[in-house]
Amino acid sequence: MLEIKNLHASINGKEILKGINLTVRDGEIHAVMGTNGAGKSTLSNVIVGHPAYEVTEGEIIFNGQDLLAMKTEERANAGIFMSFQQPIEIPGVSMTNFMRAAVNARRKYQGLEPMPAGEFLKLMREKRKIVELDSKLANRSVNEGFSGGEKKRNEIFQMAMLEPTLSILDETDSGLDVDALRIVAEGFNKLRTPETSAIVITHYQRLLDYLKPDIIHVLIDGKIIKTAGPELALEIEEKGFDWIKEEAGL
Repeated sequence: MLEIKNLHASINGKEILKGINLTVRDGEIHAVMGTNGAGKSTLSNVIVGHPAYEVTEGEIIFNGQDLLAMKTEERANAGIFMSFQQPIEIPGVSMTNFMRAAVNARRKYQGLEPMPAGEFLKLMREKRKIVELDSKLANRSVNEGFSGGEKKRNEIFQMAMLEPTLSILDETDSGLDVDALRIVAEGFNKLRTPETSAIVITHYQRLLDYLKPDIIHVLIDGKIIKTAGPELALEIEEKGFDWIKEEAGL
């Protein structure tokens, strides 16, 4: 599904990613862990096409397409979704109108007609239940006045509506209490299929306890220095990252 080869990227002239190699296959969940400033969020922003980041070397192939040649909106329409660490508020734009515009933009990309209003509202009701999102929030402006937990649930709700092929969760667990974390994670798990994949960026084992990733990567100073199975996250929880850095000669 996703293949990243020797990816180098910078922001404001400073190199952040220094040769990332990563392959995500259909149905896999990959967790990316690492210290602050290691480049985890930069990696997610480069994949989705954030204009502030400059790719100086390497390539990203997504389902056979050259991702770096695609605009940000094209990447979204092609099936890439990112859940933000700090979701922004959009005053004056209701959740319903926002999601209808997003869903129909993707349908247009797929050569489909806009979704009829009744069918769309039915779909919203079904998807809201997955993350226990209060129906009253649908009539409010996007994320305006939402609690931290509601914003994160709203991100997974948007993912449910758009049905992406590849989802990137950028520290979705930050600031969540135990109950909100469980709801968000269980909502994500209900949306998993053998054809969909995810990259989960997190500092903590607690989210991974719910999501059960297939592969763990440790990203330090712009490079993936260790890749292993889910047991690696438990070792990191117990011993931190220093032993991995020593092992890699850093």
